[in-house]
Amino acid sequence: MAKQVTKTVEKPIKAIVVDGTNLIAGRLCSNVAKLLLQGNNVSVVNCEKIMISGKRLSIVGEYKDFLKIASILHPKHGPFHPRRPDTILSRMVRGMLPRKKPSGQAALKRLRAYIGVPNQLKSFNKIQFDNAKIRKPNAYYTSMAELGRTIGWNE
Repeated sequence: MAKQVTKTVEKPIKAIVVDGTNLIAGRLCSNVAKLLLQGNNVSVVNCEKIMISGKRLSIVGEYKDFLKIASILHPKHGPFHPRRPDTILSRMVRGMLPRKKPSGQAALKRLRAYIGVPNQLKSFNKIQFDNAKIRKPNAYYTSMAELGRTIGWNE
């Protein structure tokens, strides 16, 4: 009797570039997390133009409360609080991944976030998620750049 050989067909890894201009942060991050868990390499560009929905004072107030959390013994022990828009986004995506499992750790390594558009990604087609686009005028949202400048990001 002959042995049956099965071949596993691996999906080709896609490089996806997402333009974050005028997208809501939470919805963008959940879509990016799904793409990462499917095995894609995802780069998010224009992180400073991503919008956070809600009142500006409450968003900044909540983040300033988050900044007060520190180690009793020594600040170098963490937690580390991101202040740049690209690192804030990476942290948000990390919260939506099972980062203590090997699949989540591998997914997080496939994420790249950039302020602006780097030269090597200018030629790629950039996608936007329709369910993450802002629906109201810009005045109803706070951009990541505004939040970053308020909490101590120096451009």
